[in-house]
Amino acid sequence: MSAFPLLELSDVGRKLAGRPVVEGLNLTLKRGQTLGLLGVNGAGKTTTLRMIVGVLTPSSGCVRLDGDDLRENPYSVRRKLGYLPEQIPAYDELRVQEYLDFCARLHGLRGRALSQAVAGTVERCDLGEVRRRVLGNLSRGFRQRVGIAQAIVHDPSLIVLDEPASGLDPLQSSNIRGLISELGATHGVILSTHLLADVQACCERVIILHQGRIRHDGPLQADESSLRLHVRTQTPVTARQWRALSCVQEATSLDDAWSIALATGCGPAQLAQAIVGEGWGLTELRREVPGLEEIFLRIASSSELQAAA
Repeated sequence: MSAFPLLELSDVGRKLAGRPVVEGLNLTLKRGQTLGLLGVNGAGKTTTLRMIVGVLTPSSGCVRLDGDDLRENPYSVRRKLGYLPEQIPAYDELRVQEYLDFCARLHGLRGRALSQAVAGTVERCDLGEVRRRVLGNLSRGFRQRVGIAQAIVHDPSLIVLDEPASGLDPLQSSNIRGLISELGATHGVILSTHLLADVQACCERVIILHQGRIRHDGPLQADESSLRLHVRTQTPVTARQWRALSCVQEATSLDDAWSIALATGCGPAQLAQAIVGEGWGLTELRREVPGLEEIFLRIASSSELQAAA
């Protein structure tokens, strides 16, 4: 097991005509982790992916895969990468098996190793029924599966997928998500999308990119600093009474309940003890966790960020 993270971006940025497209990107990815890269159209997701896989050279910073600098060792690093761009790099006149054979050769596979890799990938991506069909005659769902197949045929350490479920019907999207989840168990996976459902179905961690910068990086659940407590008591309590408690920073009325933000260093147990001590009769206390949609919309619609555009 390598001592290095699978992927590391250090202060990575890219300029176009002197204007930053993305800047100050810092992130790491572990093996066996699926990362969702979420953002509105134009947030910089595709530019970020292209720098990760070496299609674009960063204007600043560096990209490392397994400790190797992509700029210094481009060929060895790219052998460990699998990439599905938004537009599938397919030759419509080739049959599926011919195309995957071609892709495997590009990655240096030959002979028995090539045959086994292609056969295993066809099975894994459920392409057996179409392996002799011409790519140009495939449905969009099968074309997306072929796109993923070419990205994994050489068994890369990191798989980078740009909008793999875009334009698919619900059944096709569900099948693609299932395949991505399976890949995430044995590879590092980056899934770029603007669809919340894709991230929620496949990823354990999400980064929200907005106007070229990372605005959120964490698990799908909110971190402790953003948690609030939903509290209900038998006795009516006023906002002034809540704020008089040393463990309460803020109290917001929710009709028959309260949303409570705790003071620094306090936890739910201290609040429960305070309520019992006041004799208010605690009937409900639970954590309020902002959903991914709420976090995403707050970042995407922030007036402060829009003003900086």
